[in-house]
Amino acid sequence: MSEQKIELYDGPAGGWGALKSVAKHLNEQGAAVKGARTLLHANQTDGFDCPGCAWPDRDHRSTFEFCENGAKAVAAEATARRATPEVIGAQTLAKWAEASDHELEATGRLTEPMAYDARTDRYQRTTWDAAFALIARELQALPSPNEAIFYTSGRTSNEAAFLYQLFVREFGTNNFPDCSNMCHEPSGAAMKPTLGVGKGTVTLADFEQADCILVFGQNPGTNHPRMLGELRAARKRGARIVSFNPLRERGLERFADPQNAIEMATLGDSPISSHYFQLKVGGDFALLKGMCKHVVDAGALDAAFIAEHTTGFEAFIAELREQPWEPLVQACGLTRAQIEQAADIYATSERAIICWGMGITQHRHSVATIQMIVNLLLLRGNLGRPGAGACPVRGHSNVQGDRTMGIYERPAPAVLDRLGEVFGFVPPREPGLDTVGAIQAMLDGHGKVFIAMGGNFAASTPDTAATWRALRRCELTVHITTKFNRSHVVHGRQALVLPVLGRTEIDVQATGPQGVTVEDSMSMVHLSAGMNAPASEHLLSEPMLVARLAAATLTHSRTPWLQLAGDYAAIRDRIEAVLPDFAGFNAKLSAPGGFRLRNTASERRWATASGKAEFSTHALPTDLAVHRAAERHRDQRVFTLTTLRSHDQYNTTIYGLDDRYRGVHGHRRVVFIHADDIRDLGMKAGDWVDITSLYIDEASSEVQQRRVERFLLVAYDIPRGCLASYYPETNPLVPLQSFSITARTPTSKSIPVVLTAHVARTAAADPA
Repeated sequence: MSEQKIELYDGPAGGWGALKSVAKHLNEQGAAVKGARTLLHANQTDGFDCPGCAWPDRDHRSTFEFCENGAKAVAAEATARRATPEVIGAQTLAKWAEASDHELEATGRLTEPMAYDARTDRYQRTTWDAAFALIARELQALPSPNEAIFYTSGRTSNEAAFLYQLFVREFGTNNFPDCSNMCHEPSGAAMKPTLGVGKGTVTLADFEQADCILVFGQNPGTNHPRMLGELRAARKRGARIVSFNPLRERGLERFADPQNAIEMATLGDSPISSHYFQLKVGGDFALLKGMCKHVVDAGALDAAFIAEHTTGFEAFIAELREQPWEPLVQACGLTRAQIEQAADIYATSERAIICWGMGITQHRHSVATIQMIVNLLLLRGNLGRPGAGACPVRGHSNVQGDRTMGIYERPAPAVLDRLGEVFGFVPPREPGLDTVGAIQAMLDGHGKVFIAMGGNFAASTPDTAATWRALRRCELTVHITTKFNRSHVVHGRQALVLPVLGRTEIDVQATGPQGVTVEDSMSMVHLSAGMNAPASEHLLSEPMLVARLAAATLTHSRTPWLQLAGDYAAIRDRIEAVLPDFAGFNAKLSAPGGFRLRNTASERRWATASGKAEFSTHALPTDLAVHRAAERHRDQRVFTLTTLRSHDQYNTTIYGLDDRYRGVHGHRRVVFIHADDIRDLGMKAGDWVDITSLYIDEASSEVQQRRVERFLLVAYDIPRGCLASYYPETNPLVPLQSFSITARTPTSKSIPVVLTAHVARTAAADPA
């Protein structure tokens, strides 16, 4: 375990620290040689796609096209540790529940299917046939297919996702909560009606031509390290990189490329941001509206583009001119001069890209904020031309591909029509449940079977106490996974844990070795083929698992499930038959790096209701949750808390207990706070506090309080009145009822909270 300390980090992102971290994690997993060999096949033409983030690869040929966190993901999958039924069954689930998320992950790769034994409160070995029979029996016994919930993680391949959605729709429901509901749902909800596509419009080639890149609500140094290479190259050729983030993040300041021999040999590094603006948590909408206002006032518009390609411009600028400056300044936390400076940088650039992450999407007004990003791009025609466009940077490696394959609770009628024609059934039309809706349905007793294709639902979702109660009300919970995690100890009356192949592993089916496909954040689709022997002879691939489950459940289905799972090329043929953009799917995969799906907005063809790109008009939100909480609790200092990842973390997977770039070692229960705010509270850095969130129910006006205990105060460069802390430890503070308008994404980046001194409940020794 790491030594516990808070120590300022003064180095760059990447560099020797990244290589040292990779070596450490490979050694800890007992996979130093195997892991290093595996990494050489990451993102190669004949290798596997990194199981980490969705940032694209330049050409799938670079020998060293991987990053620190991708290497951690590979090390975790290639680990020598094995979580056999004997290892997991050695303790009761009540005992396992006491373990940390890091300790659960550290048990290693699961090797055989396991079933919960209520009598002993332990998992025990079962057979695949018995597992499929149990699931089929429970699904078939439901009074309605809508009482089953089918969750999907963003690491699921296109082939598995397509079979999964086909199985579920043949079963009769559109209940498809997925990880998109918790991260970039607002991006699609904002862009689809305004641009006609719910995806980013740029490619890596655009990053080579942009002379301005704006980065909002994102920390690429930890979450998408390979993106730093593109930002570094752009900065070196003179592009201006403008970052907007409440925290000073090292990856947005300086980067030493571990793949650059000169920088590594000279201990050099490269600057990333040319300008850095530390706005308040949640201040992005006000900032963007102010930037739009200044661009319009300055007359820095692409009038020809606006006239030919857009609608709603006059209404938009009329509302902008009515907007006073002072409320915008107050809301974003920057001065008017700073807002105008940022706007001038954008207005004097010929080709601009705007990137954003979950710092934008997990707010109440996230859809409006992203539509203000679209407005800013439209004002200067920065869509559908080289070096410019919208770039939502997604998380898990195939989260975008899963949605393309049909993992969506509100599918397009045309897709359902074609699915029914190709497979000979009548797909359900009723909209299904998203993540928030699924939790509520389980709480209400209307969701009785929960099946998760990957992920860690119990840890990644909001309102942890409510989510756990919901899962425990189920008749059956099923988790399809590679590693043991929190969701497996928060279970229904019956429970199964079903282990599958990882992306780094060789997948052999009836027709021989198989490869799967994924779609990255820039709509590139490419093949991924593992090179390691499977962790256990008992593992199934995800496509085969879905096929066997479907065959067991849908006894009258006309779909040749096992035949499809025996040849993934046959699955891709069916994908091509249903989705027109995949014409020639198998043939196109022969090209190095795969192929790009059509993006109509990139062609300046607008698949919107008006046939044009649409400006959106939104008033500045004035009744925010933090404002209501502060009004009701005038005797306490109400802060706005944002949740984030540590550097030894990917989503809810905890690789270690360090956050190198923020100077945190051996801790996870920390809260970052401005030094002056610590003093105003009468406390000091290093004190322990409890965090209580304040949610005012809009219907009843009642105050709901949720509490997490014993967090270490860490003085940090963050705006006053703002806090930051890691999830999943702070997920209990996020109310289930608090989500973004339209997109229903949990508001994990804007939680009203108060801090109080922690008082130990017993005289036991301090575990710190």
